[in-house]
Amino acid sequence: MSTRRILIVDDEPDIREVAQMSLETVSGWHVLTAESGDEGITKARQEKPDAILLDAMMPDMDGAATFQKLQADPSTKQIPVIMFTAKVQPADRKRFADLGAKDVIAKPFDPMKLGSQIAAMLGWSV
Repeated sequence: MSTRRILIVDDEPDIREVAQMSLETVSGWHVLTAESGDEGITKARQEKPDAILLDAMMPDMDGAATFQKLQADPSTKQIPVIMFTAKVQPADRKRFADLGAKDVIAKPFDPMKLGSQIAAMLGWSV
C-alpha cells in the first residue's frame, strides 16, 4: 500500500509542527500543511490528500466554512475530513457530524496516538 498523505490545516504553527512530526515519524505518512482555510482548500485541490485534519477555530475562515467549501468542490468533496479542536462538547461534535466530518480529535492530542486515531476513524489498517 502506498504511503498515506494527510493535509493538516491549522493556524497555530506549533500544532502543525507537532502533528506533522507525529504523523511522519510515528505513522510514516507524508504530511502537507496549510495555515489557513484558503491555503488548505488550494492544497487540497492541488494535492488530493487521503484525508484532511482541519482546525475548527481559525481566523478569517473557520473550520466549518472551510469544510463547506471543500464539500462544495467536486475535486475535494470525497476527501474525508476530521475536525481538530479544543471544543469537543456534544453540541460541537453534533455540528461537525451534521456538516459531514468523519470525526473529531480533541486538542491537546497525544502525538504518539494521533496516527492510530486517524486510521481508526477512517477505517485504515495501521
